[in-house]
Amino acid sequence: MFRRKEHDTLESPAGVLILMLVTMTVLTPGGHVEALEAGVCRIEVLVDGKPLAEYTARGTAYIEALHSREYAVRLTNLIDRRIAVALAVDGLNSIDAKTTSASKASKWVLLPYQTITVSGWQVSSTDARRFFFTTEEESYGAWLGREANLGVIEAVVYREKKSRITLGQWLGSRSKAAPSPPAQARPSAKAEKRVGEAEDADDMAATGIGRRIDHRVQRVHLDLENRPACKLRLRYEYRKQLVHLGVLPFAEEETELARRERANGFSDFAFAPDPFTDGR
Repeated sequence: MFRRKEHDTLESPAGVLILMLVTMTVLTPGGHVEALEAGVCRIEVLVDGKPLAEYTARGTAYIEALHSREYAVRLTNLIDRRIAVALAVDGLNSIDAKTTSASKASKWVLLPYQTITVSGWQVSSTDARRFFFTTEEESYGAWLGREANLGVIEAVVYREKKSRITLGQWLGSRSKAAPSPPAQARPSAKAEKRVGEAEDADDMAATGIGRRIDHRVQRVHLDLENRPACKLRLRYEYRKQLVHLGVLPFAEEETELARRERANGFSDFAFAPDPFTDGR
């Protein structure tokens, strides 16, 4: 079904990526993730197909949210075994929008060295709704009444125990997809107007649920290791908040007052120009 490309991504022969979900998961004893391994999976946030820069401060990885811009999460399996990834945006599972432990969550399955892109919440077996940066009050989490974990993208990765995958039935009979919001939960006229513009001074970043796209998935059954192999977390904020947190340096805006504050009485030594001899 899949073939490997030169850059170690896998796609279907027709060029349409087929993503698979884990619906049978293994409970993790204890619940706290420790002793995680590096080099198992990579996570990136894409805007217009390009990864956003990551900034590290106080042991936390940050990215700058771009108001009203759509984004996607790219996951890359870095090992020669299948992995299953529980991916949550704002504390909501990207498959069914539930808030559960990672061990109980439905997961995305990646073949060895495969790269997949999750562009939104899966609302059916054939469709997803796009992620986009917005304000807390206009977020999907706010619409669902679950606002405790806004501003976080997290992936918890489990390795497969066995090498054999048994295809199950299509998604939908046992696992509910993410609820699709009513019309009023779409980006407001205010948000549409501000695409590409700076966010309001007091806005905190969150993720909205946007336009519907074709995104076909299939359910499979995997036997996973009990403990997660990797836990990846990204915090996202608008630039003003990143500056306030000390993640990004303060950049003084060019205003008339700022120009006057930089004024000097003298610069480099020189005599006054003579308009009669300097040819001006």
